[in-house]
Amino acid sequence: MSEKVSFFKRRKKLLIVLAVLAVLGAIVIGNLKSRREKTVKVTIDKVKKQDLTSIISASGEVKPKKNINISAQVPGRIIKIGVVEGQEVKAGDFLLKLDSAQYEAIADRDQNFIRAANADLIQAEARLKRDKNSFDRLQQLFDDNLISKEQLEGAKAQYDVSVAQTNAIEFQIKQAEASLKSTMDNLTKTTYNSPIDGVITSLQVEEGEVAIIGTMNNPGTVMLTIADLSVMEVEVEVDETDVIGVSLGQPAKVRVDALPDTVFEGKVTEIGSSALQKSAGGLSTQESKDFKVVVTLDNPARKLKPGLSASADVIVAEKAQALAVPISSLVLREKEGAAKDAPAAAREEEGVFTVETGRVKFVPVGKGITGGMMIEITSGLKEGQEIVTGPYASLRELKDGVLVKAEVTKETKTS
Repeated sequence: MSEKVSFFKRRKKLLIVLAVLAVLGAIVIGNLKSRREKTVKVTIDKVKKQDLTSIISASGEVKPKKNINISAQVPGRIIKIGVVEGQEVKAGDFLLKLDSAQYEAIADRDQNFIRAANADLIQAEARLKRDKNSFDRLQQLFDDNLISKEQLEGAKAQYDVSVAQTNAIEFQIKQAEASLKSTMDNLTKTTYNSPIDGVITSLQVEEGEVAIIGTMNNPGTVMLTIADLSVMEVEVEVDETDVIGVSLGQPAKVRVDALPDTVFEGKVTEIGSSALQKSAGGLSTQESKDFKVVVTLDNPARKLKPGLSASADVIVAEKAQALAVPISSLVLREKEGAAKDAPAAAREEEGVFTVETGRVKFVPVGKGITGGMMIEITSGLKEGQEIVTGPYASLRELKDGVLVKAEVTKETKTS
């Protein structure tokens, strides 16, 4: 009986040993098989929630909202300048004066001509009255058959001449008055006063210089520039691919190269409706498509000066705790079963490679706003999922089911 029990015990132990050996063999075979299968080294990250801010950056320069060029409206020699560059002025303050002697002389000539013409008009009106009375008397005598028709016609002709002379003198007076009005207008244009409160940002002439007016081929003399520095703007050029996302009232952060430690707050107040025309060698070119966008600063510093180089970051969208992945993890590939003659947009889909049990799987995703190097995912992924984020060369080769291995980076070692 004891021999039989001993036999069964030995048999049971043998079966257990064989089972263990079988399991170990399966594990070894599996490991050998996995080693023979190509493994791709990739960087892996998890889908997580974070705050995203979509920003459009552009560069430009600081400009005052009101910037007025004072140009010569009449030609003349500058005889007096009452301001200096950088000086603050109020509306109505004296700026400069041109030599007005010529225009004063023309005004005196026109006034004297009008006086003389008025005297001639008095004489002409007296003759007209006399000739009219004479004609009326002769008309009565002609009606009574006391004079000939020739005498009446002579009186009528003299009366008509007097009327014409009187009208001519009246027209001369009106012409002289119009000339005097034009001369007086030119005379007022020899003295220039400030149209606004502001600062003289540019004074380009000196006393003794001759100011000329603009013509078709000559812009004329810009004598000085006045700017209202209380309201400052930053005018930037935004690329056509970004300007669609810019709207009036969007907040912006402005940095001025000359003041690197200061960040100015502002808002978008103007968006160009047409592309800026860039010129090369005097000819316009259509290669660059930029649009003007104006950001008005909320509290401009007094040390800001027109023409300073600046950059603006316009905040076009913000989202708190949005599901996001690195932009580098996005992959564009052809849809399975897509028709070859279909448009590219219909044949391609964008997504990421998720990692499950060491193997990757392509998952199409929906995208939202972009914030820095991250992009919002609106559909296709869940928080905490592992995804492949790089490198780019490995992402290009990945296919569903490929075995991957996490690449050890400096950040991984540090953590």
